[in-house]
Amino acid sequence: MNPEITKMLGYLETLGVNHSAHIDTRDISFNPDFRKQCEQNVCGNYQKNWMCPPNVGDFAELKEKALQYKQAILFQTVHQLEDSFDFEGMQEGMAEQNRILRTFLGWIGENNLITDFLSLGIGPCPVCSRCSILDGQKCRLPEQAVASVEAYGIDVTSLVKHCGIPYNNGVNTVSYVSLVLF
Repeated sequence: MNPEITKMLGYLETLGVNHSAHIDTRDISFNPDFRKQCEQNVCGNYQKNWMCPPNVGDFAELKEKALQYKQAILFQTVHQLEDSFDFEGMQEGMAEQNRILRTFLGWIGENNLITDFLSLGIGPCPVCSRCSILDGQKCRLPEQAVASVEAYGIDVTSLVKHCGIPYNNGVNTVSYVSLVLF
């Protein structure tokens, strides 16, 4: 493994990431059916965020965009919940995963480790407190905007399994995955 990859994986560990891996993008499974979860609007952000479907783009275009990159860093955080209905704990875990992703991206930039990359997080883009799409305007921060792995139709279960990372991390836990493709 090259020293930059080792350095990135080591830095993620200092941020409290539970699992991380370096992968070849050819090992990512894409399936348009995963976008159907977005279309069912379970999270309430369908058509309400520039980085959520359908606004983020067509499945085939997104897959092609992702596969322009040859490798990726995958990382997972695991968060303890009070019980399986602990929605607040799930939201806190999501916010923590997004914070780690932003910190990691900032660190990558400061250290000039990757100049061309695509970052994929979880849920709706968290950059702005209110997405400009709700006001009929273009994305205010397109260079910082982050789509989710789900919006790209990525099969997270098979991906983490391929990396030897557990998808389910025990009773009353929630696990989140982000990808940085480069």
